[in-house]
Order: sequence, then structure tokens, then C-alpha cells
Amino acid sequence: MTTTTTEHSRLCTYDDLPRLMGLMTGDEKHGPAATSTLDVLWVLYDGVLRVGPERMDDPERDRFLLSKGHGPMAYYAVLTAKGFVPVEWLPDFGSYDSPLGHHPDRVLVPGAEIGSGSLGHGLPIAVGTALGLRAQGRTEPRVWVLVGDAELDEGSNHEAIAFAGPAGLERLHTVVVDNSSASHARPGGIAARFEAAGWSAVTVDGRDHEALYAAFTAPHPGRPHVVVARVEPKSA
Repeated sequence: MTTTTTEHSRLCTYDDLPRLMGLMTGDEKHGPAATSTLDVLWVLYDGVLRVGPERMDDPERDRFLLSKGHGPMAYYAVLTAKGFVPVEWLPDFGSYDSPLGHHPDRVLVPGAEIGSGSLGHGLPIAVGTALGLRAQGRTEPRVWVLVGDAELDEGSNHEAIAFAGPAGLERLHTVVVDNSSASHARPGGIAARFEAAGWSAVTVDGRDHEALYAAFTAPHPGRPHVVVARVEPKSA
């Protein structure tokens, strides 16, 4: 009997993610970049984001933007586990004619909201998305963006941070996966940078699912929200 993508997704749990990631082989896997995001992605897709294969064109869906797109293996595994991507696509990851490239392509990957991988773009796009939804009078969709701590070396992100707080973009949520890759230290840490611009901020263990869920769902009326998810330092 053949298992459909939808049936497969109903059977998948967090414990299946290493197996799904293991199906993706080849060069340029960016394994540490991928595994650093695994728990954050699972908690978001399993219990927070209002998205699904049946809602990809729903204007009231949440938007999730993977800015840390240079390590998409965990993202593809979670999308597969949740029924967006057929499991049969995974072994061809990164091949010439595969829809699953080394950077996600929103035209080719079901459920992907943006093409990503160039550092520093996702948060500014998320700010624009939140502004656009507000201009349309859509108050239900939430905008989530996942960035790496090294991306905060890019000035475009600081412009976005500085704008979003005073603009009161309450539907905007940022997750910073901190694996100690950034080149420049910040007085007070990453959360303090966002707080200085008027954001709500929480720092948690990026492997603790209960802590992540509580941080993701914490109320933050009138302000954008950032969750700094600390994981083990990136190995050399």
C-alpha cells in the first residue's frame, strides 16, 4: 500500500525528524546551521503557527519566513513531517532538478513564503509583510521570521528592529537562534538590543520545547516580540 504525503504527515512526530534529515545527502548540507533550528521549527509548526498544506493560499494564514535559509535541511524535514513536501523529494535534495535547493525557493517549495539564504533579508521582509497585512486590515495573521545570530551583524536587520518597535507591529514575531556565530558582541546580549527599540523579548533554551512554546505564546500587547533561542555553540 502506498502512503500519501498527508497520511505520512499524520504519522510523523519529532522523533522522525532525524530520519527525514538523514534522507538528504550531498555537499553543502550546512548541517550545524540546520540542526540548530530543528527544535524551534518543530515547536512552531507543531503547535503555534496557523498554517497547513490546505491553507497555503488562505489570506488569513500565519506567515513564516525562514531568513536562515542557508541551512534548510531541518526546514524541509519539518515541512515533510507536516505534509507540505513529499518524502520522496528528500533524497534528491540539492540536485540539479530538485525543488529542494540549498536555499529554499518560494516558487518551488510548498509552504515557503520567501526565497532565502542571503543573510540580513528576512527580518526586513517580515516588517514589510506585517505592514502590508495591517494596511489590508488583516488583524488575525501573525508574521514569524527565524534568523540566526550572525545575521544580526547585518545593518539591514538593525534598521528593521529600530522601525518595528516604534511602529507597534504587534503581529510581528522574530526568533533568533543563537549558536554563538555572531562576530560582534552586544552589550547586554541580543534581547537587550531588541528591548532598546521597544520590543518584547524573552531568552530561552532553544532545545526546551515547553520553554519555547511558552515564549512563543507569551502576550506582548502593542509591541513586536522576539524570542532568543540559545543552542550549543557552532563547532569550528
